[in-house]
Amino acid sequence: MRTIIGRNNVSRKPAVQLARVLVVAGFLFGAADVLAQMPPPGFGGGPTNTPLDSWSFADHTNWTSDLGESPASFSNLAFSILGDGASLVVATNVPAWLQFNAVEGDNTTNLTVDVGSVSFWYAPANWASADTNANGAGPGNWAQLIDVGEWTTNASDGYWGFCIDPGGTNVYFAAQDGLGDTYAVSSPISWTTNYFHFIALTYSGTNVSLYLDGQLATNDPGGLNVWPGSSVLAGGIYFGSDTNGSEQANGLFNTIETYNYPLDSNDVARIYNHQRTVYEINPYNIAYMDINQAPSNPSTNMVTPDVITGAGYLQANGAAANNVYGTNAYNVWITNVTATVVGNGTTAVSFTIEGGSDGAMYDVFATGSLQGALTNDVWFWMGQGGHFTNYTVNVTSQNAFLILGTPVDSDNDGLTDAYEKLVSHTDPNNPYSNLDGILDGWEVLLGLNPQDSNITDPVERANYGYTLADWLNGVTGVKSGTIGLDNEGNVLSVSQ
Repeated sequence: MRTIIGRNNVSRKPAVQLARVLVVAGFLFGAADVLAQMPPPGFGGGPTNTPLDSWSFADHTNWTSDLGESPASFSNLAFSILGDGASLVVATNVPAWLQFNAVEGDNTTNLTVDVGSVSFWYAPANWASADTNANGAGPGNWAQLIDVGEWTTNASDGYWGFCIDPGGTNVYFAAQDGLGDTYAVSSPISWTTNYFHFIALTYSGTNVSLYLDGQLATNDPGGLNVWPGSSVLAGGIYFGSDTNGSEQANGLFNTIETYNYPLDSNDVARIYNHQRTVYEINPYNIAYMDINQAPSNPSTNMVTPDVITGAGYLQANGAAANNVYGTNAYNVWITNVTATVVGNGTTAVSFTIEGGSDGAMYDVFATGSLQGALTNDVWFWMGQGGHFTNYTVNVTSQNAFLILGTPVDSDNDGLTDAYEKLVSHTDPNNPYSNLDGILDGWEVLLGLNPQDSNITDPVERANYGYTLADWLNGVTGVKSGTIGLDNEGNVLSVSQ
């Protein structure tokens, strides 16, 4: 799943291009909530707390802080209407970063690394935690949330920041002094896509406390005695990536606040309670969390897999009374729509697929809130069906739009153009959207992130082997199973 975004420095394809590969057969059941977005929280988390600086990301053009400080640099950033309505999104397949000075030219301090506090809201944009209640695959790489300097295995450079492990099962705060010393505290997490969580850290030489959603997650009474020096701090603070624009957070950020003193537990609780309402009652947050992706039954006995296929959540209810062919396989539509509340927030939507051609299969997608440009919205694959058939699908959302996708797969990567535009947000005209030599379809099938280049990520390279010609020749540490290759190293089959 992906989140709604608008992107800086990236052109958007006109909606009319989408119509060439999608026959829009949408409907709405239940009135969509048209509520004005609540304004972002004001400067400071509560009446008695004054941070060094804060970032609500209301300015998603120049990305200035709430005190008006301009970033040192930024590139390939996006914004989302989720959260408080103007969240920073760092989740792309090219280098992306937002850099601020730790100390401004006028000696204004944005971050202290030896004594202080940091709090912020974060939501996964395209992943859920692995091997937990969220039942996802994690971000797929070490996801840097806030980064100063560069983490190294021998602590030779200097580092200070927050990160999440590739499986999305632990959040870490860590520091290195560049002299071989490392400090770290962590807490297990079980997070789902687009759901915001509050992270706060208080630190001093006598105590370190990590809070999640207003509650103390872990505490170290030994205190923080490791941090990077001034030369590392001169490199600035990075939100959502490392200093190279990689190891991206694959998530959304809002209301980042830094302090030059340790907040106490009551301070953290007050800030959390002061800010939480806007993240919990935002109608788009609720809408997206209510719909789930249907399971697929992929076919892999070919060079190009058919990754997203099968009935999914669609229940066939017999043949349609009237059969009307389309002018071709792509002229297809939904008709005879009814919606019935079946309880527990679930609505049974019944419809007929008409038009199209014999033997063609058509994807059904759903979203909880339609915001204009279809490809910027969060869509979920609900299943696949043929024409001249009545179907019912249960949708767990107060509001829903359905759309019908055609079988077009322009780049032959195993994902239809409709799926790539709406769900994976990959390039339907490039089978290797992240330029790592693995088909987008195989990436989705293997539980990888098609937005992240595995071959260029040093963490991911431990899981894949490549020949000198950059052919994939092995997969380890992702799922149990094997891959079959042809003489050139192309993936032929996968066993799991």
